[in-house]
Amino acid sequence: MDSRERTFLALDHEQPDRAPIDLWASAGFKAALQRERGLAFEAFLDAHDVDLRYVAGPRYVGPPLEEGCDLWGVRRRVVDVPAAHGTEHYSELALSPLADARTAEAILAYDGWPSPDWFDYAPVAASARAIREAGRVAVFMGDRLNRIAQLKPAMYLRGVEQILLDLALNPAIARAVIGRIRAFCLAYAERVLTAAAGLIDIVCTGDDFGSQAGPLVSPAMWEQFLGDGFRAYIDAIHAGGAQVMHHTCGAVRPIIPLMIEGGLDILQSLQPEAAGMDPAALKSAFGERLSFQGGISIQRTLPFGTADDVRAEVRRVIGVMAPGGGYILGTAHNVQADTPVENVEAFLETGQAAGAGP
Repeated sequence: MDSRERTFLALDHEQPDRAPIDLWASAGFKAALQRERGLAFEAFLDAHDVDLRYVAGPRYVGPPLEEGCDLWGVRRRVVDVPAAHGTEHYSELALSPLADARTAEAILAYDGWPSPDWFDYAPVAASARAIREAGRVAVFMGDRLNRIAQLKPAMYLRGVEQILLDLALNPAIARAVIGRIRAFCLAYAERVLTAAAGLIDIVCTGDDFGSQAGPLVSPAMWEQFLGDGFRAYIDAIHAGGAQVMHHTCGAVRPIIPLMIEGGLDILQSLQPEAAGMDPAALKSAFGERLSFQGGISIQRTLPFGTADDVRAEVRRVIGVMAPGGGYILGTAHNVQADTPVENVEAFLETGQAAGAGP
């Protein structure tokens, strides 16, 4: 059974030969992999028969970006963090350009709103075609400049605390910010899918809706401000011939029914340390209507456990998540440079050997 047959069977809630495998990793881990194993990341994925691969995004051809600024005019500074097996480079928020706006009119008048015309979409089809020709599943996610999202860009533009206050106290401002973000992302996603001409299998949207203790917004507030956009993104992606995988960190169980009602195909991350995100409980509650990707801890087991600890966790999660399909084996987020390469090898090798669970 090849990657494509295996993955689509699982997403149809049928039983493949084993759970499909995905792997997210940081630049720091990829550097450690190259240094310690002499392998580029793609070669490592091939060596371990990883099923999902990520499509190169459109090429930015818009106005020159100021140094340290992103597509939205958000300013960041790079922070280097030493880790056990290398160094991670994080982009820390330094300036939110809309933090001081006091009216919806001021938000709409911002001269830094991006345009979907600022990209050359031609590279998308070639990248997706190469992935498919290799027998893998083609996934589009974009990057920090253009991730298909709503709340996360609003946090960058307005500031995390301020946009959450806006949702409660300044709804006109919140709607103005989120509306402009949504308009860009929707047009961008439609152009990506048009350029891909049906070659993208899955689009991964990404918006963090939870902390480790609970949702960042209530289900009612999520529906009021984010529900329409969430559904619009999914409808557009489905119309383009792809399934939707949504990434969110944190404890989002109370919002999962709303995401299912919105048409979501796959929920990604499953951060096991977050409240209410136990994989077995999620599978029991939602597994007939939703597929999952993730669930292997990058906070505890992968960085700090032994290879045997990793093998035990992978077998346990596969045992509860994989039966009946509906599961892609993956980590709870990007593997970081605090993680031994041998632990990631144990994760992948156990995933291959474990089959579809008991």
